[in-house]
Amino acid sequence: MKRILVTGGAGFIGSHLCERLVNEGHDVICLDNYFTGSKANVKALMGCGNFELVRHDVTSPYYAEVDQIYNLACPASPIHYQYNPIKTTKTSFLGALNMLGLAKRVRARILQASTSEVYGDPDQHPQTEAYWGHVNPIGLRSCYDEGKRCAESLFMDYHRQNGVDIRIVRIFNTYGPNMNIGDGRVISNFIVQALRGEELTIYGDGSQTRSFQYVSDLVEGMIRMMNCDGFTGPVNLGNPNEFTILELARQIRELVGSDSRIVFRPLPSDDPRQRQPDITLARRMLDGWQPRVPLREGLERTIAYFRTIV
Repeated sequence: MKRILVTGGAGFIGSHLCERLVNEGHDVICLDNYFTGSKANVKALMGCGNFELVRHDVTSPYYAEVDQIYNLACPASPIHYQYNPIKTTKTSFLGALNMLGLAKRVRARILQASTSEVYGDPDQHPQTEAYWGHVNPIGLRSCYDEGKRCAESLFMDYHRQNGVDIRIVRIFNTYGPNMNIGDGRVISNFIVQALRGEELTIYGDGSQTRSFQYVSDLVEGMIRMMNCDGFTGPVNLGNPNEFTILELARQIRELVGSDSRIVFRPLPSDDPRQRQPDITLARRMLDGWQPRVPLREGLERTIAYFRTIV
């Protein structure tokens, strides 16, 4: 049993990670300020003796004796991270700084939940970890993109200068139960619109591509990375199966059983044209890790969850 701190633990991904760690018997502290997370996401864990929920903002230091730290705290959807871009940048930078300071003090291993957005609107396809990215540093998305890039830099410098035991994962589009109903992400948008009988809104012509991994596959990859000795990363965690946004909209409409029209709106600035991870490194370093849940199966589970809250 380990003592594990999860920042952003009441969020979409964090709640699934906490559940997995608690079920494995670890002593878990879940930190969240509830900006995008929710107590409802971890309600089932509240009665567990090895789970503790703490309201805290990672822009302020936090102190605890722990063995591992998963740093997930940061709004991750455009609607939320653009709501207060300065706060988003502060969360990425100060949150990383504070958690790295804690890891240094208590000699904990720490994992940074980075993002495929560090690649920006990529010139390389699919994206490997060696690719440095194509990011607009002054655009509307830069608070998130550059905040995560800066956090990666800080992690590597703490590792090189102070010997902190770090891990970096770059998370590609992930979906599943506990997604925020109003987060503006494409899968939750389409599901909610289809369930409500509203028009399905596509930004651009729908030819842009994304690769979608189910949340349980991501959690498995994160845990393997945390417990992998001698490998700091960064490593891509995502599903290499690529779909156009138009294909996704049609499949969700079919699975919901909706007759909603598909409508097209202007593409937001700096929206990536393509997203597809190269997961060769993850397969090699993380005991053959790769996504197991097909898109259709994952969408059916996610739609079932949204039926309970829409």
